[in-house]
Amino acid sequence: MSRSYDVVVIGLGGMGSAAAYHLARRGQRVLGLERFGPAHAFGASHGGSRIYRQSYAEGPDYVPLLLRARELWDELGRDCGDVMFTQTGGIMIGRADSPMVAGSLRSARRWGLAHEVLDSDGIRRRFPTFSPADDDVAFYEQQAGVVRPELTVAAHLRLAERHGAELRFHTPVTRWEQEPGGAVRVITPDGTVTAGRLVIAPGAWAPRLLADLAVPLRVERRVMYWFAPEGGTVPFDPAHHPVFVWDTPGGGAYGFPALDGPDGGVKVAFHSTGAPTDPDHLDREIHPEEVEEMRDFLRTRIPTLAGRLLKGAACTYTLTPDEHFVVSLHPEYPQTTVAFGFPGHGFKFVPVVGEILADLATEGTTPHPISLFDPRRPEAKAF
Repeated sequence: MSRSYDVVVIGLGGMGSAAAYHLARRGQRVLGLERFGPAHAFGASHGGSRIYRQSYAEGPDYVPLLLRARELWDELGRDCGDVMFTQTGGIMIGRADSPMVAGSLRSARRWGLAHEVLDSDGIRRRFPTFSPADDDVAFYEQQAGVVRPELTVAAHLRLAERHGAELRFHTPVTRWEQEPGGAVRVITPDGTVTAGRLVIAPGAWAPRLLADLAVPLRVERRVMYWFAPEGGTVPFDPAHHPVFVWDTPGGGAYGFPALDGPDGGVKVAFHSTGAPTDPDHLDREIHPEEVEEMRDFLRTRIPTLAGRLLKGAACTYTLTPDEHFVVSLHPEYPQTTVAFGFPGHGFKFVPVVGEILADLATEGTTPHPISLFDPRRPEAKAF
């Protein structure tokens, strides 16, 4: 790897693959480096489905990015001929003052987004798979749905190559450094690469490659479950059953319709339950006590789903202290752009983050609102 490039992208998961595509599309000479194979299952961009929602409980400042992400997902689907996004509607269930319900309502009102608020009887009538408590309410938005992580990553990689990007898989990066003349050097077991600019989107490996930013990161193991509904998947068909987030004082869970036919089951997962992990030694076994914990959650809320487990899969969350992302030029090295801290609620932003990273790497700025994602913000410095 002796040739020079305009931009090297480290990490070709969700964000990195999108950045490689947007950069190559703009005529940049791009090299993408990935420690695993394409669209792999060793990080966070796998599991068949991710929730897309617009009335964002995590903060109204995210909403413009989500609206642009939807445009880019539709464009990506047209360009590659695959269905990346399926609109199913989305429901956020909890007490009226719960973060998901109250936060979604706040974002919807600020941006004038169409929505409905349902009481517990309204939830039961509209979506009979759910069994809410009498004091539960729900925020419902029609524009929510499902995005496909593996298909999205594969499409971005394919289109990046179509626009001239060179992609190298099974090529881990050991370190990177800034040269005195302004170029960036990237060191791998196969040699050293020089580029004018660098984009680092390392997922759970951020604590190693970006330790100098002094953002304390927590890498956690999370588990996704697919259950076979009692009585079959018809009541959970995407035409009837929306994506959902169920907020509880202990953290809550989220889930999907039956997307993959009768044998695919219904996917659910906890959002706020995870143990620290090393991404190189992730425990991929699904333990019986974990399955039973999820069944306990489902028994009183989605009773027909608390039955036979079809499969499970482990993934990683990489969390900043305030659980907002980091997307920024490196504070010390403006030739380098960094992006990390996404798992948990990041994949829905993949196309627009790719666009932002391409903006930053080529122009040094972006028209998108990203001040929330500065690594120097005080809230990103301590748990």
